[in-house]
Amino acid sequence: MQIHNPWNRYSPLTFWLGLAGVPIGLAVGLLAGTQPSLLGLGLVAVAVVVYFFARFEQAVLGLLILRSSLDAFSDQGVPAAFAVGLIGLTLVYVTVRLLTGQIVHTDRFWWLLAGWVVLQGLWVVLLPLGGLGLDGSYFFTAIREWVRLFSWPMVYLLVMQLKDRLPPQTVITLLFLGLVMPLTVASIQILLPDSLLPDLLKPSGYSLSASLEVTARINGTLGHSNTFTTFLFLFLGLTYWKQNQAQQSKLWLLLLGILAFFFVSTKALFGLMMLAVFIVFLIAPRLSLLNLIAGIVLFALMIGLFGSTEFGQERLGSIAQTPLGNPDIDIWKAILLSQGDGNSFNWRLAQWTYLLEQWKHFPILGYGLGTNKLISSNGLEPHNDYIRALVEGGIVGLVTWLVFLGVQVGRL
Repeated sequence: MQIHNPWNRYSPLTFWLGLAGVPIGLAVGLLAGTQPSLLGLGLVAVAVVVYFFARFEQAVLGLLILRSSLDAFSDQGVPAAFAVGLIGLTLVYVTVRLLTGQIVHTDRFWWLLAGWVVLQGLWVVLLPLGGLGLDGSYFFTAIREWVRLFSWPMVYLLVMQLKDRLPPQTVITLLFLGLVMPLTVASIQILLPDSLLPDLLKPSGYSLSASLEVTARINGTLGHSNTFTTFLFLFLGLTYWKQNQAQQSKLWLLLLGILAFFFVSTKALFGLMMLAVFIVFLIAPRLSLLNLIAGIVLFALMIGLFGSTEFGQERLGSIAQTPLGNPDIDIWKAILLSQGDGNSFNWRLAQWTYLLEQWKHFPILGYGLGTNKLISSNGLEPHNDYIRALVEGGIVGLVTWLVFLGVQVGRL
């Protein structure tokens, strides 16, 4: 005998939506009577979620493209709100797929990344418990940093869900749209004097008394010139890859030249170092005299472009006033010079030395996530991930960071 079950007519998604509709309906009614503005914000959020589910591929790519244009609004908290919203969307999407029995794509690297980020939560928990160098008054600083880290596996998880929906080549090609706004703003920063730029487009750290270090550099829509350099370096690599894949490579070669121009215009010395390493790894698998000469010529051309301005020449000349370019200058002399010479490498040596001295007070577990600027003598980021990991997480934090990097290197 066949038993009639009315629930068979409904999908699991219908059941869960119906179940969620009860508290949502109560909340909407309550907000309509007490806080209409919050109700409007909630309706916008619902519309975003509906669009996210209905046009998933377009929504994910749109979010990835949009992110490169948001750092200009950091003072308004837009990037942080974007990260929180992205995390929420990802969790809702994955939860619905799990509840409805659909596949959620992951890989080993995602589990590694997610596990490492979850482990960083240990320092968030220990901070208010008094187990670290700083007390619980810095708890929200640690929370903000952990949320920033947590957004990494969430973005990776979202991109993984594009598997079997869009070819990787198509995704990479569409991501080049993320260059439009940063390069447009960078062009404006090059063409117009800083005094004529809107406040949102002025280089980071700009003021009427700002040094040449600030006014001669560009950062596009990214928060800092160094960040913009890293962003451009990523797309230099992707453009080179696309140029090798394409049958008509002239447009990609043109884009490669444009990116190289902006790359050297950031006047970031570490960018030249990254480029040198990239060229070495590029020619090493197919090493020949011709490739070696081409690599040397390319690097020399980039250095020539870098030094084509007064500030670029000053940046290159500053290497001679550091232990890297002058054997007569040791670390301690460089630290003394950093108090008055304005050399970025020397003041970083001084900053790293100071941070290492502070780390010795709490060597095992450090001071807590996001606290490096609070401990530093100048209130700036150390620009050294290893020093940062050691100071914020102690020996334990540094070991977890090195293991995380080591597994990635082994995987590659």
